[in-house]
Amino acid sequence: MPRVTIIVLGGTITMVPQASGGIAPSVSGDDLVAAVPALLDVAEIDVVTPFLVPGASLTFAQIATVADMVAAAGANGADGVVVVQGTDTIDETSFLLDLACETGPDQPAIVVTGAMRGAAAPGADGHANLLAAVTVAAAPQAKSLGTLVVLNDEVHAARYVQKSDTGLPSAFTAPGLGPIGTVTEGTFRLRLLPVASPRPALPIAEAAPVAIVQTGLGDDGRLIDTIAGAGFQGAVIAAMGAGHVPAAIVERLDAIARSMPVVLSTRVPGGAVFEDSYGFAGSEMDLIRRGLIPAGLLPPHKARLLLACLLGAGFATDEIETHFKAFA
Repeated sequence: MPRVTIIVLGGTITMVPQASGGIAPSVSGDDLVAAVPALLDVAEIDVVTPFLVPGASLTFAQIATVADMVAAAGANGADGVVVVQGTDTIDETSFLLDLACETGPDQPAIVVTGAMRGAAAPGADGHANLLAAVTVAAAPQAKSLGTLVVLNDEVHAARYVQKSDTGLPSAFTAPGLGPIGTVTEGTFRLRLLPVASPRPALPIAEAAPVAIVQTGLGDDGRLIDTIAGAGFQGAVIAAMGAGHVPAAIVERLDAIARSMPVVLSTRVPGGAVFEDSYGFAGSEMDLIRRGLIPAGLLPPHKARLLLACLLGAGFATDEIETHFKAFA
């Protein structure tokens, strides 16, 4: 049988009601696996619980530790690794693992999952998500697809997936693209192959501080003036539409782009930042001429992760531009 290592980090899937009110992480990895006996029909299971924290409290350093654990599991013969965590940051941590981990036919498949409902809630989805995630991680075709996210029997590529609802079991989507596969009748059905340009694995433990500034109607850009003084080494602008900002903030962006890498993303959930369509003041063409780096299909929070890793690794601005082009 395939061998799958399950790394449990916490999150809603491990949470039960507390005497003080609300739910909090308290179910260990061993207990979680024991509650889903069907896992043993899919793969030989190893489980580890390095820490139990909510998804919103995970750190770059902790995900770097998980990346090392993934590599160690592969070196020990695991065919796949399932990371179980809180859904608040699954779309971010899965992308970080995609940046940090080698993938290919000789590497373990990497799958991230969690739950939208607590372990004691009616209709809790954690057990079904865990079983589906292990099913995908045990499938040979999953090894060369990069990091995957599996919830609600849908399989998403880490670079595209976003959390699109705060409570529904179907919360994870890939706006404008959709899932690359499903788990149907206990089998991973691959429907689409995600396109990924070859790139080296990136170190993530030393990620640099990067600010996100979202702009909107009537914004005068005063937050932009505080970025450098606050110690940030880079910035991501969550622009409007295809990559547009109010004309009133253009000079501020021009100034900061002379002192640090600034990435142009969009607050729109689906679609890429344009590069060659609009020519007015504050348009994508204007901002790119001023040195902003288009984020391609990456939403602001993922553009921040990539820029933080690249800056932490010491990449120059032209090298940063090359890395972002891979996501266009």
